[in-house]
Amino acid sequence: MSGSEILVIILVILVLFGADKLPEMARSLGKGMRDFRKATDDIRREIENSTSDFRNDLNDVTSSIKKDVTDISDNITKDVNEAANNIKSNLNDVPKDARSDVKETSDPFKYDYTD
Repeated sequence: MSGSEILVIILVILVLFGADKLPEMARSLGKGMRDFRKATDDIRREIENSTSDFRNDLNDVTSSIKKDVTDISDNITKDVNEAANNIKSNLNDVPKDARSDVKETSDPFKYDYTD
């Protein structure tokens, strides 16, 4: 609302109710707004109190799930790392085995063909 609209509303109230009733109406309006704020604060406080147990339970469940997921993830990571290390170790042994196989087959005097 603009300033002129508020001025028109005040003038209409003055004309309808008179200047002597204006302070009483302002007091009543202020008391009504104060009571309304108090009621909304009470409702908000009651809702927070009634849901605090639920929120605590939800936080406990969330923490438990996070811990379980972290444990599972750590176990999977450990198993994958162990498998990767085994594969790397086996792959590193392949060239050595291949070299020794080549060496064995390239030495013609190593085997006895007189059977």
